Amino acid sequence: MPGTYLPEGYLAIMVFLMIAFAFGLGSLMVGILVRPRRPYAEKLSTYESGIPPEGEPRQRFSIKYYIIAILFVVFDVEAVFLYPWAVVFNKLGVFAFIQMAVFIAVLVVGYIYAWKKGALQW
Repeated sequence: MPGTYLPEGYLAIMVFLMIAFAFGLGSLMVGILVRPRRPYAEKLSTYESGIPPEGEPRQRFSIKYYIIAILFVVFDVEAVFLYPWAVVFNKLGVFAFIQMAVFIAVLVVGYIYAWKKGALQW
């Protein structure tokens, strides 16, 4: 029908999203109304594995921490690309094998570079 901006196929999705939002909001409201409120000093303190916190919460971290975190993400993404490729390897052929070999070679060169620069030394 001309002039309508909501396609009929998406109406069910919109209703589902509204019900999900209402359920989430309703659950939070019921929780606020029903839960017990007994605050005390120990309950309101900062939790660090059962140990009282020491020092300021906003402290500087070494740049090595961030470099290792980024390297972890890079190699985690590699694993994400390798799994689906391995599942359909027989159907893809030699060209896909060469592409994946180049991909892994680039990652190995990056790993060796990071290793030589000392980025993996904690």
